[in-house]
Amino acid sequence: MEIPHFGIPPELARRMTMAEQHEYLRTRLSRRRTLVTAGAVAGGLLTGCSGSGPGSATATRSPSPSTSKAPGSYITPFGRHLAFGADPKTQMRISWQVPLAVRRPYVRVGLRPDDLGRRIEAELRDLHTPELKGVRPAVEQYYLHAALDGLRPDTTYYYGVGHEGFDPASPRHRSTVTSFRTAPARPPERFVFTAFGDQGVGEEAALNDRLLLRRNPAFHLHAGDICYADPTGKGKESDVFDAGQWDRFLKQTEPVARSVPWMVTTGNHDMEAWYSPDGYGGQLARFSLPDNGFDARTAPGVYAFTYGNVGVVALDANDVSYEIPANFGYTEGRQTKWLDRKLGELRDDASVDFVVVFFHHCAYSTSTHASDGGVRAEWLPLFAKHQVDLVINGHNHVYERTDAIRNGEVGRPIPVGGTTDPRRDGIVYVTAGGGGKELYGFPDGVKESYEGNTADRESVGTFRWTKSRDTKAESVQWSRVRYRGFSFLSVEAESGAAPRLKVSALASSGERIDHFEVRRGA
Repeated sequence: MEIPHFGIPPELARRMTMAEQHEYLRTRLSRRRTLVTAGAVAGGLLTGCSGSGPGSATATRSPSPSTSKAPGSYITPFGRHLAFGADPKTQMRISWQVPLAVRRPYVRVGLRPDDLGRRIEAELRDLHTPELKGVRPAVEQYYLHAALDGLRPDTTYYYGVGHEGFDPASPRHRSTVTSFRTAPARPPERFVFTAFGDQGVGEEAALNDRLLLRRNPAFHLHAGDICYADPTGKGKESDVFDAGQWDRFLKQTEPVARSVPWMVTTGNHDMEAWYSPDGYGGQLARFSLPDNGFDARTAPGVYAFTYGNVGVVALDANDVSYEIPANFGYTEGRQTKWLDRKLGELRDDASVDFVVVFFHHCAYSTSTHASDGGVRAEWLPLFAKHQVDLVINGHNHVYERTDAIRNGEVGRPIPVGGTTDPRRDGIVYVTAGGGGKELYGFPDGVKESYEGNTADRESVGTFRWTKSRDTKAESVQWSRVRYRGFSFLSVEAESGAAPRLKVSALASSGERIDHFEVRRGA
């Protein structure tokens, strides 16, 4: 028997992916929405980059969303993803998506999967992407977010997401209940985190998700260019854009991100010019990240958190990029000042042994986009001043790792299996851009060089981007490991009398392609 017109026939629903169900319901039931007014903006709404004209987009935040005509029992949540709050020991943010607006969304949480007694109201962020005639239809997307505070450190919590008509604690939906674990109150003896950038949607991207989940990471760092809904990546309204790519991405990522905090920052493909402010309204609608950056409402990819003995800092390199200037200087130097303060705070924290910084554009790489002179000019002096231990980038779709770099030159060669002390040697920079998107290569005549296949050479001819958007050739000696393949970074942090970071790069085959250690006092 067919479900009434506002639902999906069961035999059809069984054959459809969640994204396809989303599109089916949206096509049949979505209504055109009114763009927000200037008065609504003052009340906390986000408007499109072109004001309230025909090319604008809207995102609204409301604890009491407007509702669709479809009963809640026919609307299934999908795309769950976690993120830490400012304090990973006591705070978690749970985000998800629904194909239509729902009544009274919430999260159930508890210490056992059969006892989800605590109920937290969720916030709706309704994102409207306008029609672009001849290119794309208008799209309505509904993202939900719940803030869990006052949690116990080092504790496993079970949770389920729901709304009126869909109760995750009911026998019918109990299979949707999953779990997360808060950070320990004191640095553990060891923990693992993973990282990559430039993921997109596809078989290799999904494979990397499955592989990193096997590492049982405490969290994952995504160094930007998240799903490529904007494949052009120039940060312009003329860029091609497919909002539905986010539905596909969040469904793809859910099997890992529903239990592993998915800590993202912004790449050039994440500047979606149809959403203000500065093209980040879409990211503000889709993600809840630590609200401890210098301005989390306008720069969602800038924040910091501490897990165990590792302080992590996320930056938005679009602010300083010479190569892609759409958002160049948008913080008017405030991000760099915040970075100086934050790195100083982390170095003054006796519980923090290591400081890891991640962002999108490369400080040092020889691949297609090469190195960004803006990143080098603005941030490298601060990394040196505060003795950052590891820098992770994306942007170039390869794996490349430098020697320890000090004052722009090789401070100490770090071969595969080597050890470095940033206080003495300088900083190692890792390009982990093999997250799943189409791969790049290296300059002509430059061979790959990785564990089991080393090909050392004196120098590599490459270039860096200048402020005038020209490129300047340079011959570099710091390119130590180069691998053209899908991969991700796995970092094991150890505390105690001799703390260390054991950094490994793993190919999509599971084979290790690089490893080295960072020790303070080595």
